[in-house]
Amino acid sequence: MTIQEIFQLATANDVISELKSCRFIPQPDVESANKALDIKSHDIMSPILRPDKRVQVSADNEADSAQKVISTDGESTNFKTVRVARVAVAIQKLIIKRAVSFVFGNSPAYNSTPENEQEEAVARALGRILYGVKCKSLNRKIGRSIFGHKEAAEYWYPVESPNTKYGFPSQFKMRCTIFSPAYGDTLYPYFDETGDMVAFSRSFARTRDGVVTNYFETFTDTEHWLWINGANGFDCVDGYPKKTGINKIPVIYGHQTEFETEDVNALIDRLETLLSNFADTNDYHASPKIFTTGQVNGWAQKGESGAVIEGEEGATMQYVSWQQAPEAVKLEIDTLLKLIYTITQTPDISFEAVKGLGAMSGVALKLLFMDAHLKVQDKCEIFDDYLQRRVNVILEYIAQMNTSLSDACESIMIEPEIIPYMITSEIDDLNYWMTANGDKPVVSQEESIIGAGISKNPEMTMKKLEEQDTRDNSFIIGEPQLEGDA
Repeated sequence: MTIQEIFQLATANDVISELKSCRFIPQPDVESANKALDIKSHDIMSPILRPDKRVQVSADNEADSAQKVISTDGESTNFKTVRVARVAVAIQKLIIKRAVSFVFGNSPAYNSTPENEQEEAVARALGRILYGVKCKSLNRKIGRSIFGHKEAAEYWYPVESPNTKYGFPSQFKMRCTIFSPAYGDTLYPYFDETGDMVAFSRSFARTRDGVVTNYFETFTDTEHWLWINGANGFDCVDGYPKKTGINKIPVIYGHQTEFETEDVNALIDRLETLLSNFADTNDYHASPKIFTTGQVNGWAQKGESGAVIEGEEGATMQYVSWQQAPEAVKLEIDTLLKLIYTITQTPDISFEAVKGLGAMSGVALKLLFMDAHLKVQDKCEIFDDYLQRRVNVILEYIAQMNTSLSDACESIMIEPEIIPYMITSEIDDLNYWMTANGDKPVVSQEESIIGAGISKNPEMTMKKLEEQDTRDNSFIIGEPQLEGDA
């Protein structure tokens, strides 16, 4: 069914039902995503999945929060509830943070080779529009949503605000809004038989004065629709549909098939169970315990030096200690952590992991983060198309805001490039470029003064250095003589 045929259906409910039907991508399980990212929702924190213990106590402890249970034969037993240890670890959130940082720690480059002044003006306008919407933060929010909730979308639209920020007079300023399951949106991309997205919709709710109102919003390449859910179903909001102003859907949609931590969630659950059980064991056995046989007649007092413990003949006393248990637990914890980091291609760059590395060359650093960079290359399958479509949408708006640049917007070639984050070795990079240009300087002296950041007035410092060089390079023929010498 074409888009035109959809909007000719009898009722708004029929239209919305059809727009929801051709998603072809399973809806993300938002509850599972939020559960993984919120440590308070982990299984280890559930009193049902990990119940507290009931410990039998003597009648003397009845006042100590004990509960009396009477059996069928009339006998009573006192029980006390002992809270178990619950150690939740926010590894899922850490994995997503690291993935976002490696993909968007450096801003993507928008490579182009303008062939004339108009194309140069288009490239400048694109950069200023991206700067105006704080594109660095925008990219990271989009990445965090896709990694954590499988999908996200961004909506570009103009608002009336006369300005010259884009290099030409314009009556409009560009804005961008994110749609994401993390923010309560349910996304419905509509794909045709060839896999192209021909419409994009979202359902969302707004609460006002305690009343929740549901909305459904749709974007096509020509129109923007908005429906509100009332007593008789959905009705179109007054003033809609509106023209989009460009011949493209002003929404960029991106998704991945799995949650970023989907393959390791079970390992993290096991790690949390292991840590919690080990914490319980420490509560019981971390303090030294003494096992005695026979009759002990006298104990030493706390802090008493040279203490003697008296016992009858044949009595013995020894500390109870663990044998293999702590090492076995430590081995499993280390193995689980290694598997979690390896499967998700997440480098362990904690302080403990890197403090012994010392100074490393640029090649060694690249090898150290090679796995993380390979992961970034996999993510390019998502973000190369995503960023390219963003460029195309913005170019359409530039052509509408300044019609004299419409031909340049059509002809210019701009290719986004994701640059993985990397700790660089400045000396290695400098040596590389100096070797490439025959050991000649790569910056001027003035630029090096500014880059060093030591001088408070680089221009004055440069002037003094030039004067000093002039004095050092000057010379006098013959010996200087005083007046009156002959």
